[in-house]
Amino acid sequence: MNIPNITIKQLLEAGVHLGHKTLRWNPKMKKYIFGKRDSIHIIDLTQTVELINVALEKIYNTIINNGKILFVSTKKQASEAIAETAKETNQYYVNYRWLGGMLTNWGTISASIKKLKKIEIDLVSENRGFTKKELLKMNVQRGKLQRSLGGIAEMKKIPDLVFVIDTNYES
Repeated sequence: MNIPNITIKQLLEAGVHLGHKTLRWNPKMKKYIFGKRDSIHIIDLTQTVELINVALEKIYNTIINNGKILFVSTKKQASEAIAETAKETNQYYVNYRWLGGMLTNWGTISASIKKLKKIEIDLVSENRGFTKKELLKMNVQRGKLQRSLGGIAEMKKIPDLVFVIDTNYES
């Protein structure tokens, strides 16, 4: 696996240099702004390329060292793509709703994951001994847990990297 080589030309063609309107900006971003044109900030692509390469190298090193990455995007447009990418690369994902304490209160989250796995086993086993109402209730509960925790069901520890898609939407 090779680290992709991102060039300034590629970023320019993709329109990465176009920032927000000059009225809607964060002063902390001043060092990354090259200038402004027609009341739009122009982002410094030289710094952008350097920082993208630092990020790509960190991702590459994490993967090479068998580290795990958690992809997070609850946007409807990206949720399916995030799930597919994470499954293909054997990584974790959250694409429905971020649960409070998902990383900081791992004990509670892992208890919910165990509950999900138990419900799945109960629903698959032949000699269940459950009524139709109980089975229906378990199916509903499994659906809710699967939607929120399915992408991290195999996670044993906190991931090495968290990759958040569209931080403005997620916050």
